[in-house]
Parts: sequence; C-alpha cells; structure tokens
Amino acid sequence: MSDLPNPSSSVSAINFLRTKSLTNVVQAEIERMIIDGEFQPNERVNENSLSHRLGVSRGPIREACSALAAMGLIEIIPNRGFFIRALSNEEAQDLSVARAGIFGCMAMMLAESVSPAQIAILRALLARMDEIAVLGDVHIYYPVNLEFHKQIALMAGNNRLSAIYQSLVRELHIQRYRALSSPDVLHVSNAEHREIVDALEAGDPVRTLIAARLHIVNGIVRTQNAGQPGQAGCR
Repeated sequence: MSDLPNPSSSVSAINFLRTKSLTNVVQAEIERMIIDGEFQPNERVNENSLSHRLGVSRGPIREACSALAAMGLIEIIPNRGFFIRALSNEEAQDLSVARAGIFGCMAMMLAESVSPAQIAILRALLARMDEIAVLGDVHIYYPVNLEFHKQIALMAGNNRLSAIYQSLVRELHIQRYRALSSPDVLHVSNAEHREIVDALEAGDPVRTLIAARLHIVNGIVRTQNAGQPGQAGCR
C-alpha cells in the first residue's frame, strides 16, 4: 500500500479550508452590517442581494447566516429564510442583567490575583478610549470597548464563565452598539471603566464587583432612557 498522499484528498482539504475561510469573512461582514444598522430587526436577509454585494455565491452566505443564528443575531424561519433577530424588552433585560452579574463576578475574581502587567494592558485600553471619546466616533470606540471587557473576562481565568459571558455579548451586540451612539455617553462609559481598573489595581474584590456590575446596570438604564423602542442593552 502506497504511503503517498492522495492528490484528490489534498485538493478537497484545500477547497474545504478556502470555503471555511470565505465563510468566516462573509460572517464578519454580515455581523458588521447588523451592528451598524444596515439590517433592521425582523428584516429578511436577501441572499441574492448579498451575493452580488459581497461577490460570493449563496453557499458561504447561508453558512455564515447559520453561524450567526447560533450566536443569536439571526433567526431561521423554516420555509421563509434568515431574519435579523429582534429582542423583546424582556429578553434584552434578562440578558443584560445576566451579563451584569457575570461581568461583576469575573472582575471580582480578577481583583484577587491581578498583576501589574494586566493593569498596564487595561490602562492602555482606557487611554485609547479616552482619545477616541474626544472624537466622538463610536465606530472606533466600540471595538476597543469590546476588547476591554474581553480582557477582563480572559484575565479572570475561568473559561466557562468567559464563554457564557461572550455568548451574552454576541446577543446584545446591536443594543450595546447603538447605546453608544451619543458622543457624550463615551466619556461616561470610560469613566466607569476607569473606576473598575482603579478598584482592580487597589486589589479590592468587593469594590471591583460593585464597579463592574454597576457599569453594566447603568448601561441598561441609559439605553432605556435613550428611547430605543423594543430594545434594552448596555456597554
């Protein structure tokens, strides 16, 4: 029996990787469009239109939409297609309160073991968000904001909590992004971030828990006061 690789198998593997890579790119672009408001809640995803716009076949689009459905951003309705998921007030409130509790818990855990190097990373993100807040550009601020929260989740060192937290983050993407649409809110948001980092650096678990949870809870209130119909979220 020959030990030489099967050329057809190699080609199939390469094609598979190309397809998966393309699907990931398409998925990222559709997610961006959802977050930026190019799709509205309950709007049907037009596969033909997206195919022409993105210059890809409908296959990667369907795979990407299926992946986004698993993340909670898209809903699959049998015999009708893919639709942008719309969270009810109750659903968004439940998700946000759960996220507040988990984020507060992870921040408290981090306060018990945080290192100077980790504080330096968080301080650098704070400084970057301060610079962006002056510009009032949510498109630039939001990804850095996501990274700040993600870093705290990773630094806490509990993979299960981090995974649960990230799943909640994905479902609340639209609400959180739009809640940051006012330039004034960026300064308030980062002031709360700074209180979290100050509490972490002080090594005070209780203060950190309160600051982290209050940051999310304040975001829920700010979003509700912004008058977003049918939506509730947080930063």
